Order: sequence, then structure tokens, then C-alpha cells
Amino acid sequence: MIKPLSFRKQSPLPLNLWNAVIVVGSVMICALMLLFRLPVMVLSGVGPNWLLVWVVTWSIKRSSLQGIVAGICLGLIQDGLTAAQPTHTVGLALVGLLTGRINKKRFIQEDFISIALIVFGMALMVEAVHAIQFGLGGTHRLEDVWLHLRQTALSSGILSSLWAPVVYFPLNRWWTRYHRLLGIE
Repeated sequence: MIKPLSFRKQSPLPLNLWNAVIVVGSVMICALMLLFRLPVMVLSGVGPNWLLVWVVTWSIKRSSLQGIVAGICLGLIQDGLTAAQPTHTVGLALVGLLTGRINKKRFIQEDFISIALIVFGMALMVEAVHAIQFGLGGTHRLEDVWLHLRQTALSSGILSSLWAPVVYFPLNRWWTRYHRLLGIE
């Protein structure tokens, strides 16, 4: 009987190709989900920030630099899909930086609750960065920006953290298996 080859004996090129397809595909799905407003995904007119959840999922097991690059790239994608002012790049780059710097072994366990809490905090920070940009732009009154920030930040934080496991669980399982097959762990 012929024994099939295991993934470790094959070239890592097919695995790297699969990983690239999954990374690009998941980013595209998250970007497209920003455009859909299903009734179960809206709270006070605000939906989950899917690209924020993706950046947190990516950065949780990577360095700060990799998180920043992911945040910048996804921020530019979000700017292309929505209004470019205020930019989403600054907020998502900060998310990548801070999530990459979290000492995972000391402060958190990589479970759904920890990821949801991180996403909630990062969503509040991203909305605060947007509010600062609106305030500095001078096109809106600061009182209006502050009132809108509270509602938007809380709604975005709640929804993003509740929907975070939908993105985190499959991607984390794939990347864990991918690294194990490559022998990187």
C-alpha cells in the first residue's frame, strides 16, 4: 500500500499559497461586511468594525510591526470604501501596535472573552481617534463630536466585541495549524 505524503514532507509553497488565499480572502470578506447592515448587526445605526476585529486577530500572535503594517493596509482599504476624512489608518495602526505589544502570556489567555475585551477597548480607542480628527478638522463643533462619540463608540465596541469570535476562531485555528505544519511553533 502506498503511504500518502504528509504536509511536512511536501514543499511549504502550497501551504504558503493557502495561507495567502485565506489571509486575502478573510480581509476581503471583512471589508465587504462593512458594507452590509443586517438587522442583527446594527445598534443605534452603527455596525461592527470588521477590519478592526481582523487587525486584532492578526496582531494578537504577531509583533507590533506586523500589526502596524496590517493596520495601515486595512485602514487604507477602509478609507477607500468609506470617507477618507477622517482617516481610519491612524486608528487601525494604533490597534496593531497596541495589540502586538500586549504581553499575552502574562495578561491574557487567548480565548473568546479576552479577545472580546481587547476588541471592545480597541473599538473605543479607534472611535476616540476619529473624534479627535473631527475636532481638529474644525468642520464640526466639539460638543457635537463628543455627543456623537459616546453613542458611536459604545455601539461599535459592543457589536465588534460580540462578533469578534466569528473572525477570530477560524483564523486562529488556521494559523495555529499552519504554523504547526511548518514547524514554526
